[in-house]
Amino acid sequence: ARRRGAPDQPEPKTSIVARALNPDTRDEAQDALAAAGGDNQAFERLYRGTVSRIHSLARRMGGDGVADDLTQEVYLRAWSRLHTFRGDSRFSTWLHRLAVNLILTRRASMQRHKDRTVSGAGLMERMAARVSRPGVRVDFEAALATLPEGARDVFILYDVEGYKHEEIGEMLGIHPGTSKSQLHRARMLLRRHLD
Repeated sequence: ARRRGAPDQPEPKTSIVARALNPDTRDEAQDALAAAGGDNQAFERLYRGTVSRIHSLARRMGGDGVADDLTQEVYLRAWSRLHTFRGDSRFSTWLHRLAVNLILTRRASMQRHKDRTVSGAGLMERMAARVSRPGVRVDFEAALATLPEGARDVFILYDVEGYKHEEIGEMLGIHPGTSKSQLHRARMLLRRHLD
């Protein structure tokens, strides 16, 4: 529907290069369907189109040390669960949700393992000390790593990935009000760390 008074404008033409760099939903859905049928090349196209975002998410939520492993695990899980992709949303949206769930589950498992193996003396080693270095550029990733897991998760999902508090609550199994308070806590801790 056209707004009153708006001039007629032709549909924008998309160049072949633009389509190749930004495949539309239909191409993504077709590749997902073909990959579910065993087409390795279709899955490789899906991988190439989404790997940077998934790796970035894994690095932010899991840390640099496990980002590569988490990314690989996400794509292994995606390959094995591709038959569950219904096409109700974009493949990249489905994959992102799968990645968030896998990272949260894996991190909880790693935390349980650490809790069983770390002694009292080891707890002090895990505590991050703030070092004041005037004149040195602030490293946001390092500041993000100092946040407690819950606050970091909510901060990344809300401020970086753009989820709403209700969606975050569903993903993390918390009340939306808890998500809001964790976001506030994360922002205050980051502000204190970056000052």
